[in-house]
Amino acid sequence: MKIAALALALLLATPVFAQQPPALPYKPYTVTSPDGVKLSVQEWGNPQGPAILFVHGYSQAFMSWLKQVTDPEMARRFRMVTFDLRGHGNSDKPVEKAAYHENKRWADDVKAIIDTLKLEKPTLVGWSYAGRVVSDYLMVYGDGNVAAVSYVAALTNAASNAGAPAGDASAGMGSPDLLTQTRSVAEFIRFCFEKQPAQADFERMVAFNQLTPAYVRVNLGGRQTPYEAMLKGLKVPVLVSHGNSDKAVLKAASLYTAATVPHAKTSYYDGVGHSPFWEETERFNRELTALVEDANKR
Repeated sequence: MKIAALALALLLATPVFAQQPPALPYKPYTVTSPDGVKLSVQEWGNPQGPAILFVHGYSQAFMSWLKQVTDPEMARRFRMVTFDLRGHGNSDKPVEKAAYHENKRWADDVKAIIDTLKLEKPTLVGWSYAGRVVSDYLMVYGDGNVAAVSYVAALTNAASNAGAPAGDASAGMGSPDLLTQTRSVAEFIRFCFEKQPAQADFERMVAFNQLTPAYVRVNLGGRQTPYEAMLKGLKVPVLVSHGNSDKAVLKAASLYTAATVPHAKTSYYDGVGHSPFWEETERFNRELTALVEDANKR
C-alpha cells in the first residue's frame, strides 16, 4: 500500500502532471440566453477600456477575430469580447429550427452577453451572417446601450446577396454526406479570402468550421431580414466595411446598408475578399480603433 502511494506521489510530481496548464489568453465565461442556450464567451484586453463585442459569421467561431483580440495595441486600449454563436464552436447547438429562425433569440443572446459581462455601451462588430445578429439586437432592443456599429461584409438584406459565387459551397456545407460537407467547407473558406490565409491558419479554420453541425447550417438558411426601418432609425455612428473582391457576400449587401443608414461611413478595400479584418488587419484595426474612440467621446 505504501509502495503504491509512493509510486502515485512520484507520478504526480513528474513534469507532465506537476506543471499547471498554460494560462488562457482570455477570460472564459458561459452565458445562458433566456431560452436556455449556453454560449461560450471570451474576454480579452483591457478590462477598463471601451468595450467591443465581436460577432462572427456563418459556420465560424470566436477565433475568426484572433488578429484583433491579440493585437497588442488593441488589447492595451479596449475591453474586447468574443463568443461562439448558438450552434457554433463551443456553444450549445439546439436541434429545433425555431432556435435559429426567431429574430428575438439572436437579440437575446447579444443582450445576455452585454448584461452578464456588464458591457457599458459596447461597439458591435458584425461580420457576414452576423449582420443579421447585430441587426436583430438593434431591432429588438434599440441602440441606446450601444456606442457604435461596425458592419463588416455584413448581410442586412437577403436579396442583396442573390447569386454570390460562394452559394453552392455554402449549400454543400449542409449536406448529410460527410464527404460533400467537408469538401464544401474547404471551398467555402477559400471563397472567404482574396488574399488566402497561411496553411496553418486555413487548417485551423477548417477545424472550427466543422464544429458547426450540418443541421445548424441548414437551419440558418431562409431567415428573414426585416431591418430596413431599424437601419433608417439608427442614431449611433455606423461604419460599413467591405472587400471589393468579396465572393461570399456581394458588395451590393454593404451598398444597401450604407444607403439605408442615413449617416453611415464606408470603407471599401481593393484586392480584398470577404475577410478584411484578416486580409488587411492593420488598416481594419486602425479604422475600428478610430470608430470606437470617436464614439466614446460623444
